[in-house]
Amino acid sequence: MNLDFLQENLRLEILRRIRRGLLTGAELARSSGFRHAHISNFLHGKRALSLQGFDRILTAGNLSILDLIPAPNADVSAPNSTSPSVQSIPVVTQEAAIFQPRIAAASILETILVPDSALHLALARPAAGRSAWQRFVAFRADAEHAVPMYPLLQQDSIVVIDRHYNSLARYRPMQPTIYAVHADDRLHTCFLNFEANRLILRPRNLASPVRLIELAPREQPSDRIVGRICYIATTY
Repeated sequence: MNLDFLQENLRLEILRRIRRGLLTGAELARSSGFRHAHISNFLHGKRALSLQGFDRILTAGNLSILDLIPAPNADVSAPNSTSPSVQSIPVVTQEAAIFQPRIAAASILETILVPDSALHLALARPAAGRSAWQRFVAFRADAEHAVPMYPLLQQDSIVVIDRHYNSLARYRPMQPTIYAVHADDRLHTCFLNFEANRLILRPRNLASPVRLIELAPREQPSDRIVGRICYIATTY
């Protein structure tokens, strides 16, 4: 396995995200610091990346080397629940995602298979008591979730939450973290800031309004943060 192999897998992964509307070449250029033409040439196979450039694209795409390495002996065309390359994550009601430390069987609507590489190295920053909670759960996005975060999130996308990440610290220093936050017993998907005892829920779509949540006395931001959105599966 060499850099050329990894670069080709990186190119294919970025193209997959662009086709699914999760990323644009312009956004990747801005976040990586490359000119758009440089990104376009790489994605069309007209030029390779230096080792430094490869690392910049990984960081901009929120990827690691492990995401580009196929699991040994894994049949990625037909994953199953016994494969070491995937994990089965319960898709649950919003209420269960917010309030149930251990997901009850009655709250599971379906399950989704998620690449293990997207989960097993995820950094945890749990709030007090949250480390005992079932870590990864998913919910199906409706229009109220999707519109503010479009095109990162679309209606009927299945969204996986890492409930062991309840910190306001950015998951990656150079990129905003997408959170699941609860208010009025409902999940909200957003970028997040905290000022003057208020959580500021910021959308990706600038046409959507900013939401404010006033915290009660002694309430902490982590009390409202259900977790970090760590994986999105969009089906067509």
